[in-house]
Amino acid sequence: MIEHPINILEHFWNYTEFKPMQEDVINAVIDGHDTLALMPTGGGKSLCFQVPSLAKDGICIVISPLIALMKDQVNILKDKGIKAMALTSGIPYHELDTLLDNCIYGNYKFLYLSPERLQQELVRDRIRQMDVNLIAVDEAHCISQWGNDFRPAYKNIKTLREIIPSVNIIALTATATPDVVQDIINELDLIDLKSFKQSFARPNIAFMTFDEEDKYYRIEKILEKNLESSIIYVRNRKLTVEISKHLENKGFKSIFYHGGISSDQKSEHLNKWLSNEKQVMVATSAFGMGIDKPDVKTVIHFNLPESIESYYQEAGRAGRNGNKAFSIVLKNKSDEQLLKNQFLQVLPSVKFIKGLYRKLCNYFQISFGEGEFTSHEFNFNKFCKTYDFNPLIAYNALQILDRTSIVKMSQQFNKRSSVQFIVNNERIFSYLKNHSQIDAIVKSILRTYGGIFDQEVSIKLEIIANKAEVKIDTVVNVLRQLERDEMISLKLFKTDAEITFLQPREDDRTINRIASIIKQQNDLKSKKIEDILGYVNNNDTCKSRLLLSYFGETKLEDCGICSVCIKEPTDSHNVEYTVEQIVSLLNDKPHTSREISNKLTMKESQLTQALKLMLENNIITITKTNSYKLKQT
Repeated sequence: MIEHPINILEHFWNYTEFKPMQEDVINAVIDGHDTLALMPTGGGKSLCFQVPSLAKDGICIVISPLIALMKDQVNILKDKGIKAMALTSGIPYHELDTLLDNCIYGNYKFLYLSPERLQQELVRDRIRQMDVNLIAVDEAHCISQWGNDFRPAYKNIKTLREIIPSVNIIALTATATPDVVQDIINELDLIDLKSFKQSFARPNIAFMTFDEEDKYYRIEKILEKNLESSIIYVRNRKLTVEISKHLENKGFKSIFYHGGISSDQKSEHLNKWLSNEKQVMVATSAFGMGIDKPDVKTVIHFNLPESIESYYQEAGRAGRNGNKAFSIVLKNKSDEQLLKNQFLQVLPSVKFIKGLYRKLCNYFQISFGEGEFTSHEFNFNKFCKTYDFNPLIAYNALQILDRTSIVKMSQQFNKRSSVQFIVNNERIFSYLKNHSQIDAIVKSILRTYGGIFDQEVSIKLEIIANKAEVKIDTVVNVLRQLERDEMISLKLFKTDAEITFLQPREDDRTINRIASIIKQQNDLKSKKIEDILGYVNNNDTCKSRLLLSYFGETKLEDCGICSVCIKEPTDSHNVEYTVEQIVSLLNDKPHTSREISNKLTMKESQLTQALKLMLENNIITITKTNSYKLKQT
């Protein structure tokens, strides 16, 4: 007998009612329909497959492209007493065999898989023996060549329909244009379909875009005005630390999060933010997947997002409690070129990928026609240096080879070598008197990494080797000696990745099979950049309308709260007067926007309009210190 969904919701999640549309989706799944659910971030997609699967006997197979999200969902289910597992990369064959047997005989309710796992015969064979009650395809837009994160391996999902043809599918996504929706239906062969689309409108979020040369100052003003929980998204790890420290120095409670910190640090930082011990989380774009914090007041993008899809997903982490919230993009004159440089200038061509693939095979001495399913430790930096590759373009090329199932790149960047000195300063220098041959290496470590006596610190072997002017192997031997002599505690990883070849080497013929995908994806990336630049630079159309139109919605009204809707009409006389005042002020010396604002009595919007007009007409220019000065005539 099927248990009622509301009883399951109350028992496991402690809720007494579903969010809008959830119950309709769940009932369609329980009734055996193939189901497509388009729900914006925060709409509660995971419950739409978890509840119906728990209502029935058997196990739900969940296909997801994101290892971190799989692990998070499995941990959440386990905490609720629900048996679930995720088959991530790096599991030995014998262990995989045992885990799959547990799914058949161990009363498991959820099995999370990456789409690549469906290529393994062992996995397909075991699925045939499982009592599968539902197939859930998360991030379903990945199956579409027009999707934001196209993964050709998603096309393997069709094999599940052949293996277990009587089991219905639910496909879920938070970001899908009309073209992508049609692709999902066709590629997953959805029949007897029940389709549900929740409006992407978030009427409580004010979408804002501001021109701002001094972004740090603007962030301070935003956070002073909105004292509740916030996220600041930045493009790189270094900025997360820099901005967080700057805010701490200004009296804000801030913390940072990125992929390079340890698991313990991630948990510590996340918990401090979730508990509101820290108001601000400064993070890279991966942060937030699977995290439901309802009281986030502001989401600020310090750098321009790479697509409307990713922006909307990140912006949607604000205001999940229904209260008014803000999603703010800060931009300036240099941002557009920086975005193009970061995402378009580093797109690898088909020719580049062919060259890199040949070099990769040579690097591991793979003979023509061989190499399939062989795995190799991979030092990415050494590989790039050996063949003089631009690291960013090479990394993107390897990502394409990974996404298209030519190779599998298992990254181990979270497993960097780490060291802690477990003796005091005096003891280590006494030790060096008797081991003078390692003096340069040890001192290079001590001078490079602060706090190494107080805690475990991640180190880069290449940096130490370069500073001490020795080979990496020499550094490794010294570290092992120090560990044996109980000077340090050591975790040593010599490589940063593992490469597994999934196809036999055929050089250009291997890449020719995916050439059309590479070209199409490069064109799509350019279009995505064009779309997001169109969005941030459009100061005439309601921001909410722009977003909803992009996702195919037609019943549109101005939101009344975005940066366009609240913009005051331009008074040309006032702007001209403001320009005259600024010129008079800058005749003396260059000033920052903050200094101009403090010295001239005017509205901020008026000042911004005037500065923008003056920049466009080459009346002023910006110095390296973000000051405005008059152009020489």
